Amino acid sequence: MENQDNLEKYGQIEKEEGADNPRGNIWYLPIIGHIEGHMEMPQGHKTTKYEHTIPMLLDAAENSNVHGLLVVLNTVGGDVEAGLAIAELISHFTKPTVSLVLGGGHSIGVPLAVSARHSFISPSAAMTIHPVRMNGTMIGAQQTYDYFNKMQDRVLDFVVANSKIEKQRLNDLMMDTATLAMDMGTFLIGEEAVNEGLIDEIGGLSSATEKLYEMIAESRQG
Repeated sequence: MENQDNLEKYGQIEKEEGADNPRGNIWYLPIIGHIEGHMEMPQGHKTTKYEHTIPMLLDAAENSNVHGLLVVLNTVGGDVEAGLAIAELISHFTKPTVSLVLGGGHSIGVPLAVSARHSFISPSAAMTIHPVRMNGTMIGAQQTYDYFNKMQDRVLDFVVANSKIEKQRLNDLMMDTATLAMDMGTFLIGEEAVNEGLIDEIGGLSSATEKLYEMIAESRQG
């Protein structure tokens, strides 16, 4: 019953006692739906809540029974600051980390996908890169544009620091007006994300877990 509650609330299932894997215990972090920030999404939306995810990451970092982290993404994006906060935690995780994009890793899902030490994307999965957006009333002043530029630079700098793509190329993809209808940005599918240097490899669950086991073995030798 407790596992069912954890699955419904957090997308997590607690590992049973005595279920140690000799190759290492992997902790799975699902990032699905909309990354929810300080405002709750309307009922009916699938969300990843930062108030759940951040404490679970902190616990996994200190848990001696966790030897590696596998981040599994199928997200449309969402709140920039909440997404970046989670991505920063993953990028500074002291244990081996691998990410796997299944379905989609769009918008703020891009920094989350590249935050792991090694990243995979399934052949059919997609990633959308576009400028930072904001809802609500905005003041049409220079300070507003400066704020947007700083927010966008935070995202760009994080992605560049945690992937192999150049900042100018990432900015070009973000500001492209020829790819998306009625919008700026670029839509990348599977191999295209790898070719651009955003993601390390094409692969699925078996590839991601095998890579993580290899990284765990290397960390034990060190």
